[in-house]
Amino acid sequence: MTYTFQELRSKEVIHVGDGERLGFISNLELDAVTGRVISISVPGGYKAFGLLGKEPDRVIPWEKIKKIGDDLVIVENLHKS
Repeated sequence: MTYTFQELRSKEVIHVGDGERLGFISNLELDAVTGRVISISVPGGYKAFGLLGKEPDRVIPWEKIKKIGDDLVIVENLHKS
């Protein structure tokens, strides 16, 4: 199945291991030669309600995507820093 970037941006990313809601896709990294997606990015959360800044965006390798559904993108085996 194929998706446009706009369609992917509307899907929430969920970690299959603990059900953590990671957010919505904000960016894609593409291989310019093959045209394949290398990774997706999800915006980082805010620290102390934004008073202490923002966490860096979370980059998720394409290989970690388990399933793309109607509303969700399920990812697995993410290492938390």
